Amino acid sequence: GHHAGRADDRKLRAEGHLAKPMKHLGSGVMEIALPYRSDAYRVVYAVQIGDAIWVVHAFQKKSTKGIATPRKEIDLVKTRLKQIREMES
Repeated sequence: GHHAGRADDRKLRAEGHLAKPMKHLGSGVMEIALPYRSDAYRVVYAVQIGDAIWVVHAFQKKSTKGIATPRKEIDLVKTRLKQIREMES
């Protein structure tokens, strides 16, 4: 299975993608939408803890507007965030 891993902070910033804070998931959590082909997006959930950025989860979505992130994806993000925070604390 896919595991959370550290991402290069500078690379994320330099590319200036659509990162939006996901405050309802806790501090430091962001959703980054990366264009993937013409009709889809790759959505990445990441969390900043201290000076590290962890990629929590990534999946594909057909559109950035109008389609809510599926419940199962959010539940997975929450579970992984909990695991990462426990490891880092």
